[in-house]
Amino acid sequence: MYDNFAYFYDKLMRNADYDKRTAYVLSLFKQFDRKPGLLLDLCCGTGTFSEAFSKDGISVIGVDVSEDMLSLANEKATENGTNTLYLHQDAKELDLYGTVDGAVCLMDSLNHITDYADFCEAIKRVSLFLEKDRLFIFDLNTEYKAESILGNNAFVFEENGVFLSWQNDYDKKNKTNTIYLDFFAEEGDGIYRRKSEEIAERAYTGDEIERALTKAGLKIEAVYEDMKKTPPTATCQRAFYVTRKL
Repeated sequence: MYDNFAYFYDKLMRNADYDKRTAYVLSLFKQFDRKPGLLLDLCCGTGTFSEAFSKDGISVIGVDVSEDMLSLANEKATENGTNTLYLHQDAKELDLYGTVDGAVCLMDSLNHITDYADFCEAIKRVSLFLEKDRLFIFDLNTEYKAESILGNNAFVFEENGVFLSWQNDYDKKNKTNTIYLDFFAEEGDGIYRRKSEEIAERAYTGDEIERALTKAGLKIEAVYEDMKKTPPTATCQRAFYVTRKL
């Protein structure tokens, strides 16, 4: 997953305002008086969040299934002079050397686990390595976004020399979006090279999420609208979950 996307990811996500998002997540840890000393960044991608947390004085373990993403993450750690540890692992097979006192999974990464049993297992693995009474904070794209915003719609983006064609195929019964990505990047002399990627996202219901958390020994402390501290509205596209290990 994301093998071709890795090269283009940071260019296309440059407007995601990672600094603001990092500050928001840190404010959630502070709100519950649970700022971590050692943080798991699950599905860390190219390490942008991991490095931002490291700069705040937190020791970070970044885990991702994409070797290409992790290669870029390690380059950032070298450039930044951080000691972030990056591990190549599947979320549902997470295996750390010890426990952590905080965990995050951001940018709708858990939505990319489209099998519910695997979704539950990934959350269970996080809980296994999370110390008691500590927080696991994650965000998820909502059912509203899956059906009404992504749906069967097509999008075109042009950012930092990369042209992206994005086509969605929505399966309403399974609440799953299959996303077909075509990248076109200029490689010199006006020649554009095309690379393609196919990924999938599944929207989970509130009941499905709560059951998975309960089975993993995690309690929901708060559910917020994206980048806010108020409950999600009917048109919420991304929701943040603050959960605590019992």
